[in-house]
Amino acid sequence: MNKLEAMQIFRRVAELSSFTRAADSLGLPKASVSTSVQQLENMLGTRLLHRTTRKVQLTQDGITFYERCRDLLSDVEELETLFAQTPSAIHGRLRVDMPTGIAKNLVIPQLPAFLEQHPGIEIELSSTDRRVDLVQDGFDCVMRIGVLSDSGLIARSLGEFDMVNCVSPAYVARYGMPAHFDDLDAHVMVGYATTLGARPYPFEYLDDEAGANVYSLRMLKAIVTVNNAESYSNACLAGLGIIQVPRVSARDHLRDGSFIEVLPKWRARPMPVSLLYPNRRHLPKRVQVFMDWLSVLMQAYR
Repeated sequence: MNKLEAMQIFRRVAELSSFTRAADSLGLPKASVSTSVQQLENMLGTRLLHRTTRKVQLTQDGITFYERCRDLLSDVEELETLFAQTPSAIHGRLRVDMPTGIAKNLVIPQLPAFLEQHPGIEIELSSTDRRVDLVQDGFDCVMRIGVLSDSGLIARSLGEFDMVNCVSPAYVARYGMPAHFDDLDAHVMVGYATTLGARPYPFEYLDDEAGANVYSLRMLKAIVTVNNAESYSNACLAGLGIIQVPRVSARDHLRDGSFIEVLPKWRARPMPVSLLYPNRRHLPKRVQVFMDWLSVLMQAYR
């Protein structure tokens, strides 16, 4: 039995609370994952996991072993690239998550250059509006847009995105062009809610004429409400309402005229952009170089 490999498998099972999900994430047969953990338990002389048909849960000994195992594997991963002198010497699989629009418009078009510089790195890129669990889902780092909650994770600021209010030519043809905040009584917005059935986010604005205070207009009508960024933009293109998005996400549509900026004096406050990663003593070199690359990439869009 390869002890390090067995510990890596155990760590993933513990984090995902599932042999099946761990096997899928590692690209291994479920039987191999189960056998590896069982051999590890036999070697240690203790049960690490409670297994039921519905759930896998750490025992008390399993919790202790997992914490030591996690630190040890982090040190091993760091040691593997400690003396790497060239980018090509950095290797390993990197699992990251970021919003769909950022992945599509900013990161993926630039990824070939990063992978050419670091050919030993393999990237698993998740892009969804769902808030993934960094630890439970096995991510090395995730990008978040907006104010962060206190999650116990380490946050690295990437700056802020300026916001813009947009409509489409089809919207203007139907409702007219809002030129002043007071005009909003005669207009509609595209609603956005992470969970359908919940109240959509309000129209938010910083009033240049009244200082830097943030205000919300909850009475602006939404005739369509969506729960993901792509549908939000597409609804605007279809003329279904005003949207508030980061300028970088609307850049191409603004250039080709399919979006029209409105109410520039009443834009939402800038959205902070952050990278989150686990509280580890040492980050693997592949995670460090990717986060550094993202930081440089984002500087052009702050």
